[in-house]
Amino acid sequence: MIEELLPQTVVVVEARGDEGTDAPLFPAEEALMTKVVDKRRREFTAVRSCARRAMEKLGVPAQPVLPGDRGAPGWPAGLMGSMTHCDGYCAAALVRAGDLASLGIDAEVHAPLPEGVLSAVALPAEAVRIGRLSAERPEVHWDRLLFSAKESVYKAWFPLTGKWLDFTEADIELYADPGERTRGGFRATLLVPGPLVGERRLGRFEGRWIGERGLIATAVAVPHG
Repeated sequence: MIEELLPQTVVVVEARGDEGTDAPLFPAEEALMTKVVDKRRREFTAVRSCARRAMEKLGVPAQPVLPGDRGAPGWPAGLMGSMTHCDGYCAAALVRAGDLASLGIDAEVHAPLPEGVLSAVALPAEAVRIGRLSAERPEVHWDRLLFSAKESVYKAWFPLTGKWLDFTEADIELYADPGERTRGGFRATLLVPGPLVGERRLGRFEGRWIGERGLIATAVAVPHG
């Protein structure tokens, strides 16, 4: 599903249900799991199983994926990537560092956000657009899609800056593709100074989204050029 949202240079491995939840961990990863609940351990294990399978597809030996600053995954030299998990689904996307400057992915159960969450994450203009889209195309939970898009934007932003990006520091405009009801794109206009990529300072990120099999997924790929 997420593979459809990213350039062909990106390797995506997905897992559903219990797939990968009992895969072996490296000792350094195992040490992080001594005091966590079973659900957290299973998610942690499954998504790393996806990441290692993606490494192997890129010709890189399987290695630990340890959380670094703000929980961002640490990747082997020469690779960059992003991971996501929600109930019954997880995925890892990896790419050679020479092929993209950054990327971010997110998947969510395709259901309305809990009460009060939209007001906490949406700018006033975003909330107005979400209301209009929800009236026009009620088959998409646009509030959940907005949340997912903000997660993907942050995951692409952080490796470029090493800084936090608040929900209110990017204004996201969602849209459906012509003739499509459950796939489209989004534009995230940064409301703070953007990262430098090469000699250009980014003012916005472009992303894609898809709704399929009870999930909503988003992805952002940031090119070098």
